[in-house]
Amino acid sequence: MTQSTHTQIRKTIKAKGCGKIYFGNDFSSYGTDFAIRHTLSRLCKEGLIIRLGMGIYLYPKIDKKMGLGVLYPSPDIIAKSIAQRNNARIAPTGVYALNRLGLSTQVPMNIVFLTDGSPRRIKIGKGKGILFIHTAPKNLAFQSELAMLIVFALKEIGKGNVTQEELDRIKYVLQRVPKDVDIMQDVKLMPGWIKSLLTKLLSDLLPHN
Repeated sequence: MTQSTHTQIRKTIKAKGCGKIYFGNDFSSYGTDFAIRHTLSRLCKEGLIIRLGMGIYLYPKIDKKMGLGVLYPSPDIIAKSIAQRNNARIAPTGVYALNRLGLSTQVPMNIVFLTDGSPRRIKIGKGKGILFIHTAPKNLAFQSELAMLIVFALKEIGKGNVTQEELDRIKYVLQRVPKDVDIMQDVKLMPGWIKSLLTKLLSDLLPHN
């Protein structure tokens, strides 16, 4: 006897464990588009999964011991899952880029990523979310993820506003980059003032006789 779409989807989600993100077309072999959407809607109402955005669902981890409730994956994991699924590139911007580099302890309620994919907003808890803003592909053409992160963080701080403490933090991060990684390979994508700043920091890290 053929199992119903609801039974197959529920069984698949339960079998793969908590914390996994699903997309509606992950279940395309289990039934019609209507049956799949209806099943996922039912599973949301039952409390098995959470709808993060259109066609995007989470089978959440639940903390019962500490009473923390739903434990969402990190914004990076959610964003990268969506980007990978859509064959799109993303870049964290604003305060979140600063946070990723250790330049700020502030975690914004709404984390903004630039993308060459579709713009959308994803819910990751009460009042929190991830916002994807469409941008031209050339703005995401970085070969080095760290270089991209540094550029967007410095753009957030602004030319002429970078403190010595912030420079020291970026230098600390650069010191830990593997020797075979060339941060300056993306120099053509950097504003002139950021190029100059990074060139000086990297020069300071070179051994001097």
